[in-house]
Amino acid sequence: MDFYGTLGPSCCLHPVLLRMYEAGMTGVRLNLSHGMLKERANWLYVAVSAAKSVGVETKILIDLQGPELRVGNFGGERKLKKDTDVIFGQRGIPVPSILMAQVKKGMRLLLDDGKMEAEVLECSGNQMVAKVLRGGVLKPRKSISVPGEIIETPALTSQDLENLKIARHYGVTGVMLPFVRSEEDLKCLRRALEENHGEDIKIFAKIENMQGVESLAAFMPLADEIVIARGDLGNAVPLWELPAVQKHIGEQCRRAGKPFMVVTQMLDSMEHRPVPTRAEVSDIYNAALEGASSLMLTGETAVGEYPAEAMFYLVQTAKNCLEKSFIGKN
Repeated sequence: MDFYGTLGPSCCLHPVLLRMYEAGMTGVRLNLSHGMLKERANWLYVAVSAAKSVGVETKILIDLQGPELRVGNFGGERKLKKDTDVIFGQRGIPVPSILMAQVKKGMRLLLDDGKMEAEVLECSGNQMVAKVLRGGVLKPRKSISVPGEIIETPALTSQDLENLKIARHYGVTGVMLPFVRSEEDLKCLRRALEENHGEDIKIFAKIENMQGVESLAAFMPLADEIVIARGDLGNAVPLWELPAVQKHIGEQCRRAGKPFMVVTQMLDSMEHRPVPTRAEVSDIYNAALEGASSLMLTGETAVGEYPAEAMFYLVQTAKNCLEKSFIGKN
């Protein structure tokens, strides 16, 4: 079983990464929604060095931008207050032009994995006004989605293509593609890898909306591993339905003999606490019990206060399941 930690300012020091590998981490993820591969190469060097110190050959995953929509860069952060209006686009919070071209009055916008919500009141070619339904603090480059709507976006961005050109040079072993919708998305990624001598780099298909869930059987053979990415997937369905969707995807993968990963908020409380909640360790245990081949931490290691401790609890809980559970023993 693989255990991944997301690289970020909280963990990208040699002593911290060393402790994470000692705790059982087997690989790292670099989120390229926030920058280019070249800009974060130093993080990879530190991770490889720390892994070698404990005799581990680390796996390196890069998470592309892909079809995922995010707000753009703006100074500082914006406080969105419930029942107030907020402007997106020109003279407001920057959003992708491809979203501006397709958004309509009445659509709901979910921001930062659904932490905030707004409803579009007016829209023109370069600006939209929305009413805040659920407030919060919005930071640059956070996710934005339109539940129940299909926003047509390319499988790979120009930045993705630039990063794929140098992926092999930096020792990348796997590429995560967000919001996989069809076979063509994965074919597009495979072509780009082959054009850049990355034939042996594995493809991790992230399932983040119902289009991906419904098309899973068709594109599953083209992926090396399926990723149940519960952040945006939890925006695509009511949260109380998310566990059933997760189990459905896991069951399909098991039947097909396809490895799958579970990710997002596995130890969310440990961004600010040294120990997890009982619910969180139960979540990890159940993911392992259901046959996940990989588990990943995101904010817990990237920006959290206890990255090494979080990795320790992730690994120990999953290993306890694999060693002591009764699954398959009757």
